Amino acid sequence: MKKIAVLTSGGDAPGMNACIRAVVRTAIFKDLEIFGISYGYDGMIKGSIKRMHSHSVSNIIQRGGTILKSARSEEFRTKEGRLKAYQQLKQLEIEGLVVIGGDGTFTGAKIFFEEFGIPVIGCPGTIDNDIYGTDFTIGFDTAVNTALEAIDKIRDTAAAHDRIFFVEVMGRDSGYIAVECGIGGGAEFVMVPETRTDIKKVVKSLKNLRKSKSSSIIVVAEGDDEGSADQIMNTVKSKIQDEFKEFKVTTLGHIQRGGNPTARDRVLASRCGMAAVEGLMAGESNCMAGVMSGNVVYTPFDDCISKTKAIHQDHLKLIEILSI
Repeated sequence: MKKIAVLTSGGDAPGMNACIRAVVRTAIFKDLEIFGISYGYDGMIKGSIKRMHSHSVSNIIQRGGTILKSARSEEFRTKEGRLKAYQQLKQLEIEGLVVIGGDGTFTGAKIFFEEFGIPVIGCPGTIDNDIYGTDFTIGFDTAVNTALEAIDKIRDTAAAHDRIFFVEVMGRDSGYIAVECGIGGGAEFVMVPETRTDIKKVVKSLKNLRKSKSSSIIVVAEGDDEGSADQIMNTVKSKIQDEFKEFKVTTLGHIQRGGNPTARDRVLASRCGMAAVEGLMAGESNCMAGVMSGNVVYTPFDDCISKTKAIHQDHLKLIEILSI
């Protein structure tokens, strides 16, 4: 193998640039030619591919987003689109591919490998931390700390006005961000997709907490079964509005995707990027390079896509115990 390429796809995540940097510099260290593909699979179809050098990734490790840009590609979902992408790679004699993204990115990579045989290794780039085969995903730690900083500030105003705040965090169908923010931010409740939300229990607990606390923080993962934070707030408010002064909702949204990556995310991204290149050279393919229990592991895309990454039940228990 003499030429490889790297792309980022799907939602951006802090640390993607650190991963790109590691892929590029590891490839150069291993005497490989390295190419960057702009705008993900869509850029691969359109030939937005350029040679990268060590200086191409200078001064980016601390930056959020992705210098290669990201996009979702409907055309890549078709065999005709994937054939165009393959032809672009063959024209440049690119023999291997590193894709940085989440399960949608990996699904596309898996199909592409099965159809055309170009070795592909993924790096887990998503703030949701919902990918099986790695303890943490690139961007998760930064997203948690960004949300936590906001929650700390919201608690100040909640306490000043005796308010109940419902804070909605991202995570799609995963409650990992919500759980870590709930523990770190001292939330009274955390609502996540992995467990069914019992509104009656929430109302009863809030009434009991009212005896010792004048304000409360409830963290809601965006995929909760009871709906959005706004919907949940209205449901709870209709049952106990006479006992509390004010109910407020804050949706943190896409601020969780931006910002400078934490040291933890930079190190994780660098390790995964290096492991992806070394894996390609060692004959690994159709898999993701992740880190589990401190060790680099290669997990088949099939497992990354189909297996569920469960939330630790003791974390949910911890929230309940510490909220009293």
